Amino acid sequence: MRTPRRAARLALLDPTGAIFMFRYDDAEAGIHWATPGGGLDPGESPRAGAVRELHEETGWTDVEAGELLCTWEHDFTRLGVPVRQHEHIYLAAGARREPTPEAVARHPEDRILGWRWWPPAEQADPYEPLWPPPLATLLAGPRGGPVDLGYLPVAPSHTP
Repeated sequence: MRTPRRAARLALLDPTGAIFMFRYDDAEAGIHWATPGGGLDPGESPRAGAVRELHEETGWTDVEAGELLCTWEHDFTRLGVPVRQHEHIYLAAGARREPTPEAVARHPEDRILGWRWWPPAEQADPYEPLWPPPLATLLAGPRGGPVDLGYLPVAPSHTP
């Protein structure tokens, strides 16, 4: 049985369409890339949680959550606990920059291995999994409102 977990993330795009992503290492799902975000605090809205998580993981305080891009569910292990996470992913716009040193110092506790700005041309054929798996398609396609992706299994990656 998996523990339910609510989370939210920001798909932060720079003016060229590059997206800011973190490289994570999960005991169950392996190496993967995901947008900044994480679990919601009790009573916190997904939109507020996405902005709070971005601030905690990057140090940036000037980014606002825009329209809801998608929702999805997936399984992974967090702090040794198997969870089924329901995520809201919001679009956001921002300048290309690096996380603050204070934020980077906290990355090991979240199993964040690194980060990068992914240009649109590389998003369609990533060398390691992107979460959610259809993220590149969602970003490249026309937006007619939020997409509910439902439950998507995430395949383990064993890339060093």
